This record gives sequence, C-alpha cells and structure tokens, in this order.
Amino acid sequence: MTERVVLAYSGGLDTSVAIGWIAEETGAEVVAVAIDCGQGGEDLDVVRQRALDCGAVEAVVADAKDEFANEYCLPALRANALYMDRYPLVSALSRPLIVKHLADAARYHGATMVAHGCTGKGNDQVRFEAGLAALFPELKVLAPVRDSGMTRDKAIAFAEEKGLPIDVSKKSPYSIDQNLFGRAVETGFLEDIWNGPIEDVYAYTANPAEPREADEVVISFENGVPTAIDGKELTPLQVIEEMNRRAGAQGVGRIDMVEDRLVGIKSREVYEAPGAIALITAHQELENVTVERELARFKRGVDQRWGELVYDGLWFSPLKGALDGFVEEANRHVTGDVRMELHGGRAVVTGRRSEASLYNYELATYDTGDTFDQSLARGFIDIWSMPAKIASVRDRKHS
Repeated sequence: MTERVVLAYSGGLDTSVAIGWIAEETGAEVVAVAIDCGQGGEDLDVVRQRALDCGAVEAVVADAKDEFANEYCLPALRANALYMDRYPLVSALSRPLIVKHLADAARYHGATMVAHGCTGKGNDQVRFEAGLAALFPELKVLAPVRDSGMTRDKAIAFAEEKGLPIDVSKKSPYSIDQNLFGRAVETGFLEDIWNGPIEDVYAYTANPAEPREADEVVISFENGVPTAIDGKELTPLQVIEEMNRRAGAQGVGRIDMVEDRLVGIKSREVYEAPGAIALITAHQELENVTVERELARFKRGVDQRWGELVYDGLWFSPLKGALDGFVEEANRHVTGDVRMELHGGRAVVTGRRSEASLYNYELATYDTGDTFDQSLARGFIDIWSMPAKIASVRDRKHS
C-alpha cells in the first residue's frame, strides 16, 4: 500500500511545489490540508482545487474561524498573553489549531508522515513538530524547505518545469502571516533594525497620525470572555472581527519589536493586532476591578509563563494544561463592562463597572462617608515592618 503524507497547505508557492516534491522524493501520496484561521485571501474552494491540480490525491479545507476564536484566541485573552510584554501571539496561536487538524487528517487518511513548509530559522518548525509529537508521536515529519534544500529559486524552477498552476511572477518584499488575531510582517528592509516601518507594511490598521474623530466603545465580559459590544451580544469571532475593524480604523495595535526567537536568535518583527490589543487592554482593566490582590499578583506570573509556553510551541504540554485550569478559575469573577476610547493608535480605558467589583467607594473615598478606620494603620505598619527592623538591628550590631 502506498504511503500517505499529510501536508500543511497554504496555497502559496512553497507548499504547492512541496506536493510534487514530496511525491518525487518519497513516492508517497500527498493529502493537502488547508485551514482558514481568518487570514482572508482566496476562497477555500480555489485553494482546494489548486492543491488537487498540483498533484494532491486529496485536499481537505476547513473553515476554522469560530474554532480559532473560541478555543485559541479566548484563552490567550483570558491569560492576557503578551510575549515579551508586547506580542499577542498572533502566529503562535494558529499553529496548534493547524497541528490538531493535521493530526486528525493523518488518522483519517491513514498517513504515516506529516509535512510542513517551515524554514530552519523560525519558531513555527518547533510549534508544528512539538505539537505533532504530543498529539500523534508515531508520525514522521518532513520539512522540505529546511531539510531538502527546497530554496525559492528551486521551487520556482520546479513549478515551471511541472506547469503548476501558481503565480510565481510576483514576490512580496515581506514575509507575511496573518489570521483573525492579527498580522505579522518580517524580512526585506525590515531586517535592518534601524529602518522604520513604512505605511505599505500595514494592512489591518490605519495611520494613527491622520486626524479623525475618536471612537468610544463599551465591551462587556462574562467570566473573562467578551460577550457584547455597545450592548449588542456577539460571538467571540464577531467580537474580535468588530474590534479589529474599529480599533484598526484608529491605528491601534501596531507593534515594532526585536524579539527573542525560540531557536536562539533575535528577530525584528512588525505586528498589527488591533482587536487583540484593545481586548487585552480592556480585560486587564476589568481584572484590576474584580480580582483579589494576591490572586492578581500571582496571575501576572502565570500569564507571562502561559504566553512563553505558547510562543515556544508547547500548547499541548502538561504545564500549559495545568495553567489553563488556573486561568479559568482566576477569571471566575471577571464580569462587567469596560468603556474605552480608541484614538490616535491608543486604546484608553475611561470607565469600568461590575457587579463583582472589589472596589468599595466608602473605603476608597477621602471625602465625607469614609469608612476606612485609619487608626488601624499604625499597628499594621509596626507589624508589617518588624522583620526588616529586626534584621537591620542585627546587621548594625555585627557590622
């Protein structure tokens, strides 16, 4: 029986050429799997037909936008996931979703191998292969671009020789990856970290320097999940799409950073994540209102570790699963409304309210009606500072 390879298929040059390349190198049949994570672009039926025309024995296409929003973007939002305190894991979040579909397709089609088009310098090779190792460890992984010398020039020559139905005449100066949660841009002149990004780098966001009226928005949450905008109930997918539109129109969510890649090098990346940044900002502020101090302090460390695990390709790891339980519990009371002003590239919180609020006006006010017993403060300070005081006396005695 002929072996089968399941290929993570994007519809572009590299993965289209990989269909025939893999068949020639291994003698295996190729099943192409394309996943719509909200990246836009071509119709899935067109992508499927191209895979078949390039030699795939079967092509699986899946509209996974709702799945991506519900099972990947929402957990990241509840964990306030910002790698290096800035990057909302745009590409990293989509990889475990794709891996899950690849593993399912491999089981269904009886494949013994899975292939991807990642290079040896990026994070995605790790995310794909670590995910597959967790979900389907028996599979062999092929990486033609990394391991078989399938350079772009060779890919173009292969496509022309085989008459593959793909356009290889245009080459973007950038490497772009995009989905529902944002857009990542790298390479080209951006590799010189002294060069500033120019406007044609961006597609999800308007120029924040252009004058325009501010946009006020109210986002409603239940247990840390955004459920409505301006009082209109929406699905998670609709919330993210709407905030992408509104925050993007105000230039919110532009990020230009040098980040630490998992493979040990630093890389300059430009991101656009208008909806993600606005929603995380709102969620963090509602946590400030509803989450008890010690829980909030501990959660900030959990949030950082959660984001690092996802960035590092360990979505399916035991630690990530355990932290998910903590994040779920910590969001139990994160219910209420946050009002924001979107303007000039910023998402600024201007109001917050919650039935589960821990903010007590009578305790916080300095005006008439203050119920805070200030006479208790002296004894509290004496006890709180006692360990440091005792240590100081000891140190002076023995210095």
